[in-house]
Parts: sequence; structure tokens; C-alpha cells
Amino acid sequence: MNHTEAPISITVKTAAGSLVTVRASSGEELDQVVALALASITSATQELESAVRGTVSPMSTAQVAQSLGAHIVENHPTSAPATSIPSIGGRGCPHGKMTAIQGTGKDGRIYRGYFCPAPKGALDKCKNQYVNAGSPEWSTFVPDQVK
Repeated sequence: MNHTEAPISITVKTAAGSLVTVRASSGEELDQVVALALASITSATQELESAVRGTVSPMSTAQVAQSLGAHIVENHPTSAPATSIPSIGGRGCPHGKMTAIQGTGKDGRIYRGYFCPAPKGALDKCKNQYVNAGSPEWSTFVPDQVK
């Protein structure tokens, strides 16, 4: 045993797996330390475990600046999301301008639609948006590609 450590110690494992150790020189001191520190240890452990799990609310930009003793000079996004940018002659999705494609399906019928520019097989690829035959958009559809 290291000579700087108290001769009595209790280590408790929390439900999340954190270890909390309390040390004392005597049984009486241990009782007092445990009684006084129990609430503090519980609170600190819960806060630490929440932070590790990522359940603590993220700080706002203003809170980060304040904690660093800084101030915000400018606070606006560098660009608007792709969905809010109007697309001339087409449609957009979160991945950018959708590709307007006209082609002939396996059944021989012509299709017209807009296709997400995300790579093939991407998990977040948007659904194809087909134009209904007979709709006003069908007759004004200008394809980027013909298949």
C-alpha cells in the first residue's frame, strides 16, 4: 500500500460502470466523509456520465464565447441549405440540384423525372421524383440527360 493513501477506502461502481472511491483514516471519518460527500459524488458522477454519453445539451455559440471570454463579431451561416436555393428549370434536394432525366422504361413507356445527385448506393440518397404524364410540367420538362 502507498503511504500517502488513507488506510480505509470504499469503491462503488455505478450502473454506467464509473468507479467512485472514498478514503478515510478511520471508520468514524469514513462515515462522516460518506455522509457529507454522498450527494456531491452522486451529482458529479451523473454529470460526468451524461457528458460521456453525450446527453448533455451542447453549448450555444454565445455560451462558448462567454466561457472563453470572447465576443461574437458576426453570427450567420456561411451558406444557405441547398433546398432553399431555387433551381432554374429543375428541382433541388439536400444534396444539390437534381438531374432531370427522360428515358424509356423496361415496359416501353416514357418516363420523366428528377434524380438525386448523391452517389449510387448512398444511404441518404433521396427518392426519385417522377413527373406525371398529362401534367403541365410533363409538356415543359427539359431533360439534362436522355436515356
